[in-house]
Amino acid sequence: MLWATAGVVALGFFIALEIAARHYGLPGPITTQVQEVIFAPKSGFLLYASMALMMVVLTWRQRLIAAGVAIGIDVIFLLVRWAADIKVTEGHPFGNGALWVILGCAVIAVTRRTGRERVLLLKGVGLGLLLVAGRKTGDTWLLITSKTRPTVLDQYVATADQALGNPSWLVGRIVTATGSIGAEFLDAVYTQLPVAAVAVTMYQLRHVAVERRFPSHHLVRTFLVIGLLGPGIYMIFPVVGPIFAYGADGGHWAVANLWPDTPPPIDAPHHMPFDEITPRNCMPSLHTAWATAIFIHSRKGPRVLQYAGAFWLIATLGATLGFGYHYGADIVAGVVFTLTIEAALRSLERGWDRSGILLVAYGTTIFAALLVSYRYLPMEMADRPWVFGPLVILAMASVIYGYVRTTRLWDQKAAPVRQPEPQPELV
Repeated sequence: MLWATAGVVALGFFIALEIAARHYGLPGPITTQVQEVIFAPKSGFLLYASMALMMVVLTWRQRLIAAGVAIGIDVIFLLVRWAADIKVTEGHPFGNGALWVILGCAVIAVTRRTGRERVLLLKGVGLGLLLVAGRKTGDTWLLITSKTRPTVLDQYVATADQALGNPSWLVGRIVTATGSIGAEFLDAVYTQLPVAAVAVTMYQLRHVAVERRFPSHHLVRTFLVIGLLGPGIYMIFPVVGPIFAYGADGGHWAVANLWPDTPPPIDAPHHMPFDEITPRNCMPSLHTAWATAIFIHSRKGPRVLQYAGAFWLIATLGATLGFGYHYGADIVAGVVFTLTIEAALRSLERGWDRSGILLVAYGTTIFAALLVSYRYLPMEMADRPWVFGPLVILAMASVIYGYVRTTRLWDQKAAPVRQPEPQPELV
């Protein structure tokens, strides 16, 4: 019943976004996903990652067959495009096979499976499709933010960011100094974040095929909630980022071409109009939020997965700041945002108690306080960086400390008590 309800709500949400996108003359998430059944997909890597996520419910033999079928279908698509002289100018020339396999498994679940096996296979299909749908939904949300928020608050955030030392300007100069090699490396990390998420999730779900059930909490749940709530904050606090508001990419809409060489001046901030194309997707930084979630969930994996999670977080922070997509204030808000969501989901999993309620309430309060400070106290923050800079970092650190301390207590209580082994007695 819970999965059925979630499916109905998700379908209604996708239909609403489809209608909203059509209102602005563009295809919505449902249309773009259907198109990728035939046309070249935007990200073939994402489709194969989604198929890999779906395959956690299959046996090893079934996985090999599914992978072989997907590759075979992609080869056929490549041959047909070559024979018809169809050039792939956007997206990837592969990935259709993976989508066909996911949809085929859905058909098999409905027509050839019954009972728990049908439910399990449909859950796997739903998990794979949710990853793809999340990407499509995000693209539509970004379109809506650019169309419905004609003014942005970049001047407020840039002024408040003076308290943190303008980290985007600093990291931007470092990335520029590394040349094309450093930029291409960080861009690969930045764009393939869902693939890293799939790697961690597959480790978490490695026993599903044997146990025939999903764990009560895993990374995909956190990813979806972040993606669901984050765009709502975009609508409340629209920000385009330093490379657009203060860089050459902003064109005549930018305040000036200052990023990353010249720090912005400390002037009284104002709302500034911006184009109807650039997404207002900075506050909070959802790339930072997702990378933080990957880092958190990789902590319980093997050492190599822990190193990979830490690497992806550090590299994502470097990319978000170094490419001028975010301010330092966005990063801080993104970390607090994720920890609060993760605490709420874990509390929901284990049952709400006083520690969980206090942690979620505290994280929510800190997040709201950060947004209010960026909006209404930017000049004070810029004029007194030695006060507000440490306060912002301390606020984030306090949420991190509270999360680590509380979840460790939860894990200790959840761990089974080891029974003492019987000892031989003297006769």
